[in-house]
Amino acid sequence: MNRAGVIVLAGAFLVVAVAAAGPDRSRVQDDHFHSAALDGTLHFEVYLPADYATTTQRYPVVYFLHGLPSNATAYQSFGFVEHALDQVGRPAILVVPQGARWNEPDPEYVDHHPGDEWETAIAGELPVIVDSLYRTIPTRAARAIVGLSAGGFGAMHLGLAHLNTFSVIESWSGYFHPTDPTGTKALDLGPKDDVHQQLLATRAQILRLRTTISFYVGDGDSRFLAENRQLNLELSRAHVPHVFRIYSGGHEQRLWQGHATAWLSMALAHLAPAK
Repeated sequence: MNRAGVIVLAGAFLVVAVAAAGPDRSRVQDDHFHSAALDGTLHFEVYLPADYATTTQRYPVVYFLHGLPSNATAYQSFGFVEHALDQVGRPAILVVPQGARWNEPDPEYVDHHPGDEWETAIAGELPVIVDSLYRTIPTRAARAIVGLSAGGFGAMHLGLAHLNTFSVIESWSGYFHPTDPTGTKALDLGPKDDVHQQLLATRAQILRLRTTISFYVGDGDSRFLAENRQLNLELSRAHVPHVFRIYSGGHEQRLWQGHATAWLSMALAHLAPAK
């Protein structure tokens, strides 16, 4: 699938989500379901393994959350992740859910009020729907949640809030508390939506379930570098195993595209393989 020139606001930064050539359009499904949590339709894109149509195998699933603020079709703009997944060599289903609506560009992947519950829609309802429609391995051991920028916050927040659903959590240039659209002002939505406080509340469960936590940031990411270092320190002090990397680069497409294959490979190495 060739996608280029699609503009996505990722953590209030303009990011051109340019897809590398390669992903096969016949393997892309643009799907949707009625979400009670959102009191409306939630769209999501599915990228199927190359052999999906010719085997009866079941596959692990990587849920990938995009950056915010965004428009309602930003979830369709991640061909570079599809391409990177093909390079890994371990088949998996990629699911990229819609993270915003036309009248709500920055919901931050959290529950706000009835009818506007993004955490519940994506971490609660969506896996059930995906497992019912596609040949997944419908267990925690075969699900990863990964996100970029605001999606990195979403992945870490949803992963820690739903440890019985996801066994692998990755943040790519994310932050760890809800912010306003500029990415500079914290939103106080309570401890349940703050990753630093979630970490303290869920430490025992993280360890018991052997959850894989990994995150990275660019050394030129002036907004989110310090908080990534802070979370690394907090995890280390809590003796929670994790992987943390600082790479050369800023809050930019080049960084994410350059490391996408390696980090998807890391995630899949900790998931149950296709069978």
